Amino acid sequence: MQHLSTITFPFDLSDYSEIIDVRSPAEYQLDHIPGAINLPVLDDLQRVEVGALYKDNTFEARRLGASLISANVSKHIQEKMMEHGSDYTPLLYCWRGGMRSRSFTFILKSIGWDATVISGGYRAFRKHIVSDTETLFQDKELNLQVLSGLTGVGKTRLLKAIEAQGGQILDLEGLANHKGSLLGATPESPQPTQKKFETILWHTMQQLDFSKPIFTEAESNRIGSIHCPSSLWAALKRSAVINVKLSVAERIKVLREDYPHFQEQSSELKYLLSKLTPLRGKEQVEQWDALIDAQDWDNFTQSVLENHYDLCYRAPGDEDSNYQKPNSDITIPDSSEQGFITAAAEAIANS
Repeated sequence: MQHLSTITFPFDLSDYSEIIDVRSPAEYQLDHIPGAINLPVLDDLQRVEVGALYKDNTFEARRLGASLISANVSKHIQEKMMEHGSDYTPLLYCWRGGMRSRSFTFILKSIGWDATVISGGYRAFRKHIVSDTETLFQDKELNLQVLSGLTGVGKTRLLKAIEAQGGQILDLEGLANHKGSLLGATPESPQPTQKKFETILWHTMQQLDFSKPIFTEAESNRIGSIHCPSSLWAALKRSAVINVKLSVAERIKVLREDYPHFQEQSSELKYLLSKLTPLRGKEQVEQWDALIDAQDWDNFTQSVLENHYDLCYRAPGDEDSNYQKPNSDITIPDSSEQGFITAAAEAIANS
């Protein structure tokens, strides 16, 4: 096994036929190299069992681990790899490039496939993306165009319209799977782990052309449970800001269309709003509850905007804002698709 081929970051992942994460399913779910498939040599329970035994008897743990790994690798080859020809070049990794990935790789090499192990495993990958992400956001050619504006002006819609017209975007809320406010969670779809978010962010940045503008949305340093890396937060601070405007009546339409689940889950909505009692007072929260009970959604939405969200808004250029004063304004005529198409064309032209 000492003759196995190994490679260290950075390198081009596309040079390999397939990237195989041999860690347990739970480890894989927390985060993994983009594009990697999961062929675990130990499942979650087996990993715990071998790990516990290792503390008491190293030999018995290795013996048990070897038997389990051999059985699992055999199953993977039979079920997942029989169609591969002699030109198959897989890249494998485990937690730190140790026994799990090397055992699998040794068997694949014995078959005749040109298999390679990532030296240092996932830990080395993690260290690489943290360092590389910091470098990416420090790049002097990085031209971020930050869309700012009150809640409900449709910044995410504008981003999508910009992308549809060929513009580059960095949809941080999309990557974090959260709209960035108390009510911003996506129903029945959890946020990624912090590590997975940072991996997705790094991978997204790899696809962008830094010589061209990249549009993104003004965020706080936390999007739901996700924290923005400090290098990203610093890059946003020094970026150009575009102030997006939309009338209150149209903002109400946007929010009602973007948050339809709350009209069906009023108890959940009330629960979330109850958390605002210390900030907005019991009387205000009770007024919102009454509007919810009456299903007066337009007046409810307007009240939440005017009596909460607009009061929380930190205008770019203010002392307590992370963002510079806007250098341009875009007024979206209305919340129609054409309205955002028109605004997107203006944003691209001005950038």
